[in-house]
Amino acid sequence: MICKTITYRDFRNIEEGTLTCSPGVTILYGKNAQGKTNMLEGVYMFAQGKSHRARVESELIRFGADAAYISMKYRSDKSAAAESELSMTIERGHRKTPYKNGVRLDRMSEMIGNFRAVLFSPEHLSIVKGAPSERRSFLDVAISQLRPVYVRTLQRYNAILLQRNALLKSAARRGARPDAVLLESWSEQLSEYAAKIAVIRAGYADKLSDIASELYADMTGKREDIKISYHGTSRIGGDYGDEERVRDIYRRQLTENTEREIMLGATQYGIHKDDVDIFIDGKEAKLYASQGQQRSIVLVLKLSEGEYSRRQTGEYPVLLLDDVLSELDTQRRAYVMGGIKDRQVIITSCDMSARRRVKDCVCYSVRNGKWSET
Repeated sequence: MICKTITYRDFRNIEEGTLTCSPGVTILYGKNAQGKTNMLEGVYMFAQGKSHRARVESELIRFGADAAYISMKYRSDKSAAAESELSMTIERGHRKTPYKNGVRLDRMSEMIGNFRAVLFSPEHLSIVKGAPSERRSFLDVAISQLRPVYVRTLQRYNAILLQRNALLKSAARRGARPDAVLLESWSEQLSEYAAKIAVIRAGYADKLSDIASELYADMTGKREDIKISYHGTSRIGGDYGDEERVRDIYRRQLTENTEREIMLGATQYGIHKDDVDIFIDGKEAKLYASQGQQRSIVLVLKLSEGEYSRRQTGEYPVLLLDDVLSELDTQRRAYVMGGIKDRQVIITSCDMSARRRVKDCVCYSVRNGKWSET
């Protein structure tokens, strides 16, 4: 997977410009708040379908402008076409409008899966010690790029969850029982979609764990071991091989605990409550991992995400490293830079040190939303 060019117009602090990327390593360097991360954000939006850091989409539009526009020309080794193009417009007060090869797509989810990328930024350290939602999001983003239909399954689950929660909250306010038929319908549908999602998440976590264990042992000289497993909060246990069994457990949880859910005014069982357990040498990483180990774990998780994508699709996704090299010690930096062969990498950095570690790279100096090759 190769990003050839990306064009920005009124995106964040970028008024207008086209970035031409190297098929190998592209380095964007400059001081903080100049636009490096904004440029990377634009690339990643075509993989995720949305910004990974904007609270509202209007933040993506340059101050004083009415709309933002980004487009990417990319190439996939698996595509018969020599080059494809994805683009989107972001208008104030409106949803994003996506296009592929100039044809408008009906929904943003149709963009996901065309272009694949893995992003590693300092914020991702929260995957280890942050809330369960951080770890669920990590799985969901990675899976969505490989299985676009997963996005629609997740969207449907969330829509049903909102309806069920509204019913429970209404009952709690009135001090009355919710409509039994409607509650049963929502519970039945929620358990069905929960089972589909949980089975996919658990399977992905198991495969990712095998790859991460290999990479972590390689990076640490086999001094430490890492293991990842999906943690269902509905007493499913570790067996997610039988989707029907998983669905029945969710259904039972959702029908046998109505009183408690009415009291709390929200659904207490389902994949929105699940977590991912990360162990280092048999201990829970979120409790015992040092800061250095946290960085190592997240780095390996991201590299494992890319490796698993390669095994599934036959090509590496684009690797995006957002100002993380300065956060890594010498050993981890060397491991990253030594392992980025045969794939496209775009790196942001506050100085030129990254350039000295990479041969045959393209470097751009970024200042006030503009860039020039050096």
